[in-house]
Amino acid sequence: MNRIIIVDDEELIRESLAIQLAELEGIAVSATLHNGSKALDWLKEHYADICMTDVRMPLVDGLQLIEEINTRCPWMTCIVISSYDDFQYAKKSIMLGAVDYVLKPIDNTLLCEAVEKACTRIQAQRRSEANRLLLQKLPVYKPVLEQWIDMILTVFLHGQPLIIVDTLAMFEEWIDGRYEILNDLAMAWTALVIEELKKQDILVSFEEGEDVGLGEASLRHEDVRHYYRLCAVRRLERAANVLMDRARKAKNLQRESVVDQVKRYIEDHYAESWGLQDLADHVAMSRSYLAKLFKDQVGMTIWTYCVNVRMRNARDLLLTTSLKSYEIAMRVGYENSIHFSRIFKQYHGMNPMEYKEKFREQ
Repeated sequence: MNRIIIVDDEELIRESLAIQLAELEGIAVSATLHNGSKALDWLKEHYADICMTDVRMPLVDGLQLIEEINTRCPWMTCIVISSYDDFQYAKKSIMLGAVDYVLKPIDNTLLCEAVEKACTRIQAQRRSEANRLLLQKLPVYKPVLEQWIDMILTVFLHGQPLIIVDTLAMFEEWIDGRYEILNDLAMAWTALVIEELKKQDILVSFEEGEDVGLGEASLRHEDVRHYYRLCAVRRLERAANVLMDRARKAKNLQRESVVDQVKRYIEDHYAESWGLQDLADHVAMSRSYLAKLFKDQVGMTIWTYCVNVRMRNARDLLLTTSLKSYEIAMRVGYENSIHFSRIFKQYHGMNPMEYKEKFREQ
């Protein structure tokens, strides 16, 4: 999700743009501000990816704003709004690095194209930086890469949380505080792992998911690290699950579709009350045979898999909501919050509140 601020001294234009941009996929309107001075004050406290600004404004005009953003927030991309009379200003803004300009009255198609161009530039720059870092750090990450390959080939699901935490910590040592690169590093890392798996005749593709619900439209600077760390964890966790699933399939395990059905059922009903017989009825198989088949193919019991699903969802609720521990317990299928905390600690190494504090402190 790219966060955008709108800067224009005309309230009607600000409101109109906010409505149009809010409808675009992958875009969040973080703020609407009536001049460049207000925008710079806002940016002292908040994070944004894109600035859409008028050129003629009181106090600090659009060109001055773009120059300041280039200095203070070099990760940001700017789009200019101008009238025909301001065309020379628009040309100057392009020289300052603005990705595009949109003429007033604003055409919705051209507006969407400008925003898409800005998003494409942001993604290209971050992916390029992520790939550069991976190329530069080859001697450093090779042991971690070997751990990933071993985890995937042996389908060692229990080792996944620790390896992901170690991988994320390694990334943070490289980025020098540029947390917005973490997500693209996670994707570049996944591509690297996929290339290594090809040497084992395991072919797999992986598409980037969404981060819906992970952060507010308005993101304060002190929350930037937390937000992008959580995005990267989601990428790495999902990639690990997809790649391990493909590794299992590469072993030509029989009745695989049955296990997939059971896993999907658990993902959909993990917070509900059900038993082994319900699963057996769902796939038309005896309980004993289903339990053995699942253990043989997945490497853990059905109940352990269910706990993993519950703990993953509990972790997301813990880090993305203000829910209390007992409320999260109920959400993921535990009526007893003490039992939930004990299971959470066994899985994550610390109780829910300790985990939440540690994630924010690191």
